[in-house]
Amino acid sequence: MVPVHKEPSYTIPGTPGIVQHEILNNRRHVLTKDTAGSVKLWEITRGIVVYDYGQVSFEKKKEELFEMVSIPAWFTVDTRLGNLSVHLDTPQCFSAEMYSADLGIIGKPEDDKVNLARETLKGLLAHWLSKRKQRFGSQSVANGEVSSGKDISARRISHSRMEIDGSQGGPWRKKITELVGTEDEKDFTWWCLHCVLNNQLPPRENTKCSFYLQACEGSTVQILTQGKLGAPRILRIHKVINYVVEKMVLDKPTESVNSDGTFATGLPGGQSQHSAVGGDGSFRSRLKPWQKLKPSIEILCNNQVLAPDMSLATVCAYIWKKPEDLVLNYRVVQGR
Repeated sequence: MVPVHKEPSYTIPGTPGIVQHEILNNRRHVLTKDTAGSVKLWEITRGIVVYDYGQVSFEKKKEELFEMVSIPAWFTVDTRLGNLSVHLDTPQCFSAEMYSADLGIIGKPEDDKVNLARETLKGLLAHWLSKRKQRFGSQSVANGEVSSGKDISARRISHSRMEIDGSQGGPWRKKITELVGTEDEKDFTWWCLHCVLNNQLPPRENTKCSFYLQACEGSTVQILTQGKLGAPRILRIHKVINYVVEKMVLDKPTESVNSDGTFATGLPGGQSQHSAVGGDGSFRSRLKPWQKLKPSIEILCNNQVLAPDMSLATVCAYIWKKPEDLVLNYRVVQGR
């Protein structure tokens, strides 16, 4: 038998499947390569491709995009079906936080923190929350407004599909825009609802970093602190620099040190309470008026000067590299 047509009249091309992927160190981006050879960069918190590099070397592009940062693994990825599948499992998915400023979110306090999983889930379910609010009124949404006030969650991940496993009746999969707001809450896992509706997160592992702050050998400058300090792992080194300046012995105040890392410093005219870690988990460093013209301070670890924008977690992972509590050193830089 001889075919009537040797060539097809029309070809319907399929979408190239993803055959290779790599989660980058910043834990927000995933680099992929598909069957057409195209290398693309995905942003997980938004569910979109942010860069299409075309047909370039996957390994070289991965090296170019390397960042010396340390952020906990809060999601896993697989490409077995040819597309990017992102898995969130509690409580590990809530382990990663970043400062709003590092995410480019404006109008927020300097110490405002964003939980990446919570804001991603709110972005995924923004359509559902909007429909739910329209049907049942604002009271049904409780504390989980459609937008949390942070730009990251205001971006709706409308083209994604969500698969819920472990809910009542077994797993189900549905496109985000197909959710109409009337779905039974029992169809969702409890931790997802608590997160999206009530801004409540399950108990997590300790996100604090313990460290010692000591003068460099031969330094004549001392600060009013001793013992172990604690701060969020995402704290930047420039905050430690501010803390050193605040605690430098320049006006010779009297001092008492509590075992919990809280410092009560007597100043002329009254008492002032200083704490390495505030009640909200933030590292306190309040500069006095006379300290605004602050001396130039360097923070070192293992005799290496640290960049001000490095986090404590990054220092532990790439510079300290020991299981013991981190040790930081400080010194005054002359002539600056």
